[in-house]
Amino acid sequence: MLAEDCYQLGHISRLHGYKGELIAVFDTDRAEDYYELESIFLDLKGELVPFFIEEMARNPKGHFIIRLEDVDPEEAVSLVGRKIYLPQEILPELEGKQFYYHEIIGFTALDENLGPIGIIEHVIDQTAQPIFLIEKDGKEILIPAVDEIIQEIDRINKVIKLQCPDGLVELYLDA
Repeated sequence: MLAEDCYQLGHISRLHGYKGELIAVFDTDRAEDYYELESIFLDLKGELVPFFIEEMARNPKGHFIIRLEDVDPEEAVSLVGRKIYLPQEILPELEGKQFYYHEIIGFTALDENLGPIGIIEHVIDQTAQPIFLIEKDGKEILIPAVDEIIQEIDRINKVIKLQCPDGLVELYLDA
């Protein structure tokens, strides 16, 4: 499986107990969609390697406890910190203003008043709300990725039309 045909679902955060089980953190709002996973791909030294899931359950924090087939406790230690990938083909197609974070990387951000404001480089999801990291002429612009700001997603032309609050974009460009 090639990396460009996959998306990052999450990562292995730590061991669970001492029998080789792992805690998997899935970066998704819909973790319930992944209860029936049969396998995952882990990034091992730049290559995606398939692993079959023997057992899987949720912990109280909403993360998954997984046991991988043919992975002993010693090998499980080496998997901590590894990124988890799945094939993009299993994702349902989204419409309207819904989007997958990986899908919009490289899209042009177009403000309704200012015109093109840059290229979306990343979606930061470590805050209370996701944030577009937009690059323009070597400067970073941070725009909340919320419905009130997103007006339209044009997947064909790779453009996201935004209605940014007055002064927000200029705050980054004038600095």
